[in-house]
Amino acid sequence: MNFKEPGCMFIDGKWTISDKTRDVINPADGSILAKVYEGDEKTVQTAALVAKKAFAGWSKISVVERANLLNKIADLINENFEEFAAIDTANNGKPLRDSRGDVADSIACFRYYAGLIDKPHGQTYYTADPNNEAIVVREPIGVCGQIVPWNYPLMMSAWKLAPCLAAGNTVVFKPSTLTPLSALKLFEIFEKAGLPKGVANLVMGPGSTVGEEIAKNILIEKVAFTGGTDTGRAIMKAATGNMKGISLELGGKSPCIVFDDSDFEAAVDWSLFAIFCNQGEVCSAGSRLILQDTIYDKFLDSLVARAKKIKVAKGTEEGAEMGPLVSETHMKKVLEYIEIAKKEGARLLCGGNRITDGDFAKGYFVSPTIFADCKPDMTIVKEEIFGPVLAVQKFRTEQEAVDLANDTVYGLAAGVFSNDITRALKVIKAVRAGITWVNSYHPTFAQAPWGGYKQSGIGRELGTFGLDEYTEIKQININLAPGPIGWFK
Repeated sequence: MNFKEPGCMFIDGKWTISDKTRDVINPADGSILAKVYEGDEKTVQTAALVAKKAFAGWSKISVVERANLLNKIADLINENFEEFAAIDTANNGKPLRDSRGDVADSIACFRYYAGLIDKPHGQTYYTADPNNEAIVVREPIGVCGQIVPWNYPLMMSAWKLAPCLAAGNTVVFKPSTLTPLSALKLFEIFEKAGLPKGVANLVMGPGSTVGEEIAKNILIEKVAFTGGTDTGRAIMKAATGNMKGISLELGGKSPCIVFDDSDFEAAVDWSLFAIFCNQGEVCSAGSRLILQDTIYDKFLDSLVARAKKIKVAKGTEEGAEMGPLVSETHMKKVLEYIEIAKKEGARLLCGGNRITDGDFAKGYFVSPTIFADCKPDMTIVKEEIFGPVLAVQKFRTEQEAVDLANDTVYGLAAGVFSNDITRALKVIKAVRAGITWVNSYHPTFAQAPWGGYKQSGIGRELGTFGLDEYTEIKQININLAPGPIGWFK
């Protein structure tokens, strides 16, 4: 992909330009990677109209044909594996090893839904009338609007597009303005795979125009969004215009609880991964570490020593373990949270600064940051930072750990570390979160549902639940004894 040529939108099977472009920035050095064309409300309206027209044909083709197309898309992503990884590393900043993992997960997602859609589904049921045969089937919704974030550009696209297309829907798709490049490449793949025109439409542009129109457009019958909770609320309001369905995967302030009977070194290792993976730019990041008092000081000593050794570098550099944050604006936001934490009395153990030495000067790098002795009312404990900043709290009893974990408006993810499996299961079941782990953190599988409680969202992605989100439920009753009812004499 030639980054220097303006990237076009893709509508009705044709690459489309506009009178507005946006620079796409490399967060490792602030340089311009590419220019892309952007649409507006009218662009979305056009895309929704062609998607509605395409739905009639796409929804009726056999599941075998749809599955074959999804598998072909997966094959083509695999053929362009390293290019996709390089694109996301250049555009998002994450290390290449992270981007390669995202590409592999994206391929697996398309293959999973290709394999799922021809499996048994629906229900039959008995009624009070022996002459009534009753069945339930699932049918595609229609035109779906999808809005993805910048932290996992390709993978989030796959998570949304694969089940949506598999179910027989058509799409108006909006990538983040910060990281649209892998979506451009993915739509090239769609074209090459032979996806019928109008089935998948790519519209780039800001949330204030393109995103809002997707949320309120009356031809779009469902909107799926991953991103911040405030934006999620705005989408919910806009979606009321035609009562469209919504799926929202929103923010988190997820706890990682470590008991003193856990495998010490393993718990330290996973705790680092929980917060500093992907620069902390993860909705499910373990950003609140809740440590038992008997190991508190020892654990923090080990954690800080390890955190200081994390190799922060450009994502393309050999051995890079943590890259830059996605943008200058986001970096400044993270640094503001760090200053707030200092003022509110949290104890800074390491990091807490922008890295500007040498090659880092023009990039958006923030060092791995750990704050100890955090209190429940502190801003860094309550609010999602979405960066490499860890807030550590202390607990004494099992119930105190649960209370601290649940003391949040969010409920996306949680982890518990203990070698007492009875305790671990008891605690994880008491934590109000939708994605949980025992003695690990972050592993994600296409087969398992992804989503949260409370203000972390509505609905689920992935697994059979993710496919269900893109279907309507229809009840069909068949009279096995046709004839007049004789109700009116």
